[in-house]
Amino acid sequence: MNTTAKLRIVVFLAIGAVLGYVIAAAGPEVFSRSRAADATIDSVEGKANNSDNANRSVCLTEAMPKGQLLAMADSTVSATSAAPGGAPVVSGVPGSPSATTTIDGKYLPPPPPKFGGVINLSARDSKPWWPSRVVPPKGAPNILLIMTDDQGYGVSGTFGGIIPTPAMDRVAKMGLRYTQFHSTALCSPTRAALITGRNHHSVGFGIIGEQSTGYPGYDSTIGVNNATVGEILKQNGYATSWFGKNHNTPTYQYSIAGPFDQWPIGMGFEYFYGFMGGETDQWTPYLFRNTTQVTPWVGKPGYNLTTDLADEAIKYMNGLNAAAPDKPFFVYYVPGGTHSPHQPTEEWIEKFTGKFDMGWNELREQVFANQKRLGERLDCWWKICSVGRSVAEGGCPRNVILN
Repeated sequence: MNTTAKLRIVVFLAIGAVLGYVIAAAGPEVFSRSRAADATIDSVEGKANNSDNANRSVCLTEAMPKGQLLAMADSTVSATSAAPGGAPVVSGVPGSPSATTTIDGKYLPPPPPKFGGVINLSARDSKPWWPSRVVPPKGAPNILLIMTDDQGYGVSGTFGGIIPTPAMDRVAKMGLRYTQFHSTALCSPTRAALITGRNHHSVGFGIIGEQSTGYPGYDSTIGVNNATVGEILKQNGYATSWFGKNHNTPTYQYSIAGPFDQWPIGMGFEYFYGFMGGETDQWTPYLFRNTTQVTPWVGKPGYNLTTDLADEAIKYMNGLNAAAPDKPFFVYYVPGGTHSPHQPTEEWIEKFTGKFDMGWNELREQVFANQKRLGERLDCWWKICSVGRSVAEGGCPRNVILN
């Protein structure tokens, strides 16, 4: 994988809970892509670009009343079956170790196939047979889901903020921005809704994990009956991974002794590199690789977790591409750098020194003015639509940006 190559992507920027429902709507059936525009996307905090494969990238912010959705203008998102009528598509010689098959995804895990070989009293009269390996339909995209932590609606420059986000700007100019997305306004619940596509009370996260009460809907346990998007995509043949914050494991299971069924690797994510809980020190984080605690900062005076997570995610995708270039990935990337404790590197502190000296009242006015210029904050109840019709006259449809 060339980390400086261009990406073919579909990008979403939205509130976690609702996008969880969007992903779940496609459910067991993996996504298909029509045409995708090329764009070069810088990774977090100016890191290198990620992949030369076809990608779907999703960016999220939690704990705020509304969010945004970006979608590439030249792409579509739809659920698709493995073949017309949902029939599996088998590649290779059936029964050989290298044979693959798609599935319709209606039942997960899929029913085990019947043995297709022959068993007799001697090996000479017998015939071996291997079940086909499950793969996504041809052309299934890579998916990069990025969720930022505790960022408000107007933080990024792409949505009126004063913090430049040029990579997102480039993507936004190619697509649409939607504003009617909502979160649970809390950390663990938004994340649980996002990765399961269910109401947060239905998956044990009516409150953040540290305040769980042990009652149904509030016990901080997603449970085996609630598959995550990682589990769904894994069983459809994707390589699944989770980088960054994990605020969806019960606090009483933070132990290298397990059980691990409520850790990322037990919830459908084959690889995990991140920290447990709502926050962690960015210099000496409470960090795990799968279920083993690691201390990568030892002997590295300039270590910073946000940078490390980006490096690890890129390294993972490079390795996956080298080992299995045809296997699509789902990467759930959830850095915690914008959550307390706020510990950016000196480089980023210097870049923003004095940028907020005007105070939050003036900053709010600047952001609001920027959003109005972008056409993102048109309150139809108070303003006349740009098409000249009031709400009562059927103007200003919801979820549409008027530019």
